[in-house]
Amino acid sequence: MCGRFALRPGRGELRALRGNYAHIDDWDGEDDFVPRYNIAPRTQAPVVRRRDPGPSGSGSGSAQDNQGDAPLVMQTMKWGLVPHWSKVEDNTLNTINARAENLAEGGGMWGSIKGKKRCAVPCQGYYEWLTKGKDKLPHFLKRKDGNLLLMAGLYDSATIEGRTIWTFTIVTTDANPEFSWLHDRQPVFLTNKAALDAWLDTSSQTWTPELSKFVLRPYQDQSVPLECYQVPKEVGKIGNESPSFIEPVASRKDGIQAMFAKQKQAQTEPSSSQSKSLAPSSSPPKPSFSPTASQSKVAGAEADSNAPDLHPPSTPPPKVKRPRSASPIDLTADDEATEPEAKKVKVADKNTKAGSSSGSKPKKAPPKSPTKNKSKSSTSSPKKSTAKPSAGGSAKITSFFKKT
Repeated sequence: MCGRFALRPGRGELRALRGNYAHIDDWDGEDDFVPRYNIAPRTQAPVVRRRDPGPSGSGSGSAQDNQGDAPLVMQTMKWGLVPHWSKVEDNTLNTINARAENLAEGGGMWGSIKGKKRCAVPCQGYYEWLTKGKDKLPHFLKRKDGNLLLMAGLYDSATIEGRTIWTFTIVTTDANPEFSWLHDRQPVFLTNKAALDAWLDTSSQTWTPELSKFVLRPYQDQSVPLECYQVPKEVGKIGNESPSFIEPVASRKDGIQAMFAKQKQAQTEPSSSQSKSLAPSSSPPKPSFSPTASQSKVAGAEADSNAPDLHPPSTPPPKVKRPRSASPIDLTADDEATEPEAKKVKVADKNTKAGSSSGSKPKKAPPKSPTKNKSKSSTSSPKKSTAKPSAGGSAKITSFFKKT
């Protein structure tokens, strides 16, 4: 299939059919053609055909006319063939391509024109889209030597609402095995003057078996090699126009390789500057503070002034004096079981006095039965505690026993 092609050489090059095909003197409708790198269906493009010797110029010559000797003429036509019997221009018809198999079989809408209305469509190359999953990648196929390609075509004219319109279609066949990965169809190419003359020779006004063999054969001209490469996706939109559309994406300055190089450079520069800013200083970090916490403090200082200060305080916080408990000194369970009860009571009384002198209101200890205390004192033997009370507490207890 061929649904888009490029044709924007100099007008002198186009008239000379760059590639040594032939030189063309006349160009009908030259002003109607706008050279473009993105020629789409329903737009104007030039085709090459034999000049019709009939006075009307409608292309309906007789069998006696020697079409093989008629001069070549270039004519601007609309891409998308409208048959001559049409009363309206139906844009819904899919006539931008004509399958070679249909031409060889005979019949159909091409039967009345394939014998006498053949043309060649010049181009610099054509576009084809490769489907990869959900993505479609445009490719451009052209001659390696850069000369113009000629594609086999058919043309016709129709009078609609008093106006004569000229239209054409491009003949397609099976793709060359070298390019079948891109698409299963390919235009029929006319790569030399002999092929061009044979295709444009409509003197017999009939379709011959030789023509069927020619159009059904995939491209095999080893003397004119073709090449294919990916091009930018912007060519997919009909209104876009750029000389970069026929340049390989890989070799363009703004192509995909250059884009990836710029992205890689942009990613490398911030990471290198960030690594410099986060590099540890020469002075060792404080032993009680991790480097990660200090780095996050520096990074968020400007962005969030309310962020908590993660550095430790320079001076320890003041100690808060709490009132001593009225309960006995916290000893171990074993000590409480072996210590005389009388001694515990005395220690509690001493602590109560100390709490009163410090200004805090002591808590009242629960009353204890004197009988119970005496029985415990008489039955239990005193044992020295193994717990080590605080320094202040030892001094107070010792002074208490000296007084008693």
